[in-house]
Amino acid sequence: MKANLPSELLSLQLPLRIRIGEAQAFDLGPDPQVTLVVRDPTLLTEITQPSLGVLGRAYVEKRMDIEGPIGEVIAMGDALSAALGDDDDAGDYVRKSHDKATDAEAIHYHYDLSNAFYQLWLDPEMVYSCAYFETGLEDLATAQLAKLRHLCRKLRLKPGETLLDVGCGWGGLARLAAKEFGAKVLGITLSDEQLKLGRERVKAEGLEGQVELQHMDYRDLPRDGRFDKVVSVGMFEHVGHANLSIYFQHLFDAVRPGGLVMNHGITSSNTDGRPVGRGAGDFIDRYVFPHGELPHLSLAVARMSEAGLEVVDVESLRLHYARTLDFWSQGLEARLEAAAKLVPEQALRIWRLYLAGCAYGFKKGWVNLHQILASRPHADGSHEVPWSRSDIYA
Repeated sequence: MKANLPSELLSLQLPLRIRIGEAQAFDLGPDPQVTLVVRDPTLLTEITQPSLGVLGRAYVEKRMDIEGPIGEVIAMGDALSAALGDDDDAGDYVRKSHDKATDAEAIHYHYDLSNAFYQLWLDPEMVYSCAYFETGLEDLATAQLAKLRHLCRKLRLKPGETLLDVGCGWGGLARLAAKEFGAKVLGITLSDEQLKLGRERVKAEGLEGQVELQHMDYRDLPRDGRFDKVVSVGMFEHVGHANLSIYFQHLFDAVRPGGLVMNHGITSSNTDGRPVGRGAGDFIDRYVFPHGELPHLSLAVARMSEAGLEVVDVESLRLHYARTLDFWSQGLEARLEAAAKLVPEQALRIWRLYLAGCAYGFKKGWVNLHQILASRPHADGSHEVPWSRSDIYA
């Protein structure tokens, strides 16, 4: 039995082929670059008013398959949803609630998938955050090391200083801060898999006297100002809007007067913190980062200031993250066969869409990423930040 393609789709002019099963194919324009293989014919009516969320769910749930370069697939999904879907389906955004159990479960879901899986497409240090491209020509490994050094330089990290690394991942930043800058580092994470491998790497490099990694929630940090510097990379996306004040208050309480706090994280382009529209934010919340929320830069700065932290420097790395995600996506696409042996098929489908989709979103400006440097001023209002940024680039 043959299925007819809805007229809404036939009227489009896109380099897209829609194949229904193995028997029927419809080209929506010349020289198709992408093929959507519809496995469930009922999907045809849904994609007459598509969103990125609808298309993503259909692929994850194996109601359709995709053929073509993954970057082109994402661009075609955007073009299709822009042509036939709503401009923005975010609606009235409901803030999420966050507690220790909920946050731990979300971290476990995302980060404990498989260390071996992450190793397939991350750099050798396994830095799972935006890299820093000093010229734009660097490979991923070089750019990730540059990012770690960029953070340490912005923190003006000195030998013998104590550094708190909140959300330390596999410990790449903690180990570099100890080896190259002479710091003594405490790193905390809620991921069991990250902690296990991170500790193994600390031991293998003989850094046990300088680097300690612990399983700890940021809400359990000591609040006695014992650290000279605090850094948090790719962490506050999991905190939630409702808990941003608590989060930054804990960072303030952990650092000594005169100390510096660096927050590196993804920020919303919507001033009210709504997720990305056309269903992309819903897809990420459902399949990738449960309970994640992105604050706008203005909200992050406001909450830091209310906690007593004086913001002294802000840098956007949006296009740096787009390039980073391109490297990650290309790395995964080149190793799909190996990845399929490490994670379930549904997980691999999610990650293919997520990495390529995020690269596209950062290029388009749907989301941003900011490094925000702040100081805990001394009682007299003074701080220890140099007069200029020249030392960062020396």
